Amino acid sequence: MSERRLPRRRRFLLCEPRHFDVSYAINPWMHPDEEVDVRRAHRQWEALAAAYRAHGHVVETLAPVPGLPDMVFAANAALVLDGRALGSLFHAPERQDESGHYEMWLKEAGVPVRRARAVCEGEGDLVPVGGRVLAGTGFRTTPEAHREVEEHFGVPVVGLRLVNPFFYHLDTALFALDDENVAYYPDAFAPESRAVLERLFPHAVVATLGDALAFGLNSVSDGRHVFIAPQAVALTEELARRGYVPVPVDLSEFRKAGGGIKCCTLEVRA
Repeated sequence: MSERRLPRRRRFLLCEPRHFDVSYAINPWMHPDEEVDVRRAHRQWEALAAAYRAHGHVVETLAPVPGLPDMVFAANAALVLDGRALGSLFHAPERQDESGHYEMWLKEAGVPVRRARAVCEGEGDLVPVGGRVLAGTGFRTTPEAHREVEEHFGVPVVGLRLVNPFFYHLDTALFALDDENVAYYPDAFAPESRAVLERLFPHAVVATLGDALAFGLNSVSDGRHVFIAPQAVALTEELARRGYVPVPVDLSEFRKAGGGIKCCTLEVRA
């Protein structure tokens, strides 16, 4: 039986995909010989920003920088909690110059930033939910960065080990539905991490492999509305059954770089 869900107004930072391309390969989704339709990507990105605004959310943008094609994936730049941020130290050299541009924007917006000392890829691997931060590791963000998150924000951190390279960031395998629940794909995680998720979230929405590969778990929820890839059909139906309101937004062009809705979205939490 579905429940009545309540949304919470969010503040999102996005970066225009003016220079988006797949010019190198740093995850299994990326094939530099595959052509990217930049105009289509831009239309899809504009549709995402419009969908957020249509549902009452604040959308701010950061100007893209030539030579940084993955800068559109704003989520990887930082974790912002309680009005302060831990900035990213990217694993791939190709992305490391992104950090400074995001840090400058955050500081100008009045958000103090400290850059991580260990490899840390922001909300790509860090998901705040229920007074804790779920923290992915295995491919990008390191356990040492998990400890930095705990020290910097003073909140409990729950480490989760990812084991499938197609789900190289936590936000490709799990997202927070609200302050109490998540949706996730179990086989993206090591057995001990699956056990942790089962214990913490006994009523979680469990996704299929097909929905995970469609980037259905790279979604953004405001507690009621879930901005989700339309290709994730079964997951969309289950969310509706649970009382959430799916808002389909097609970001399939970004899948060529291993990204989707959440990858393009950094939440600025006051």
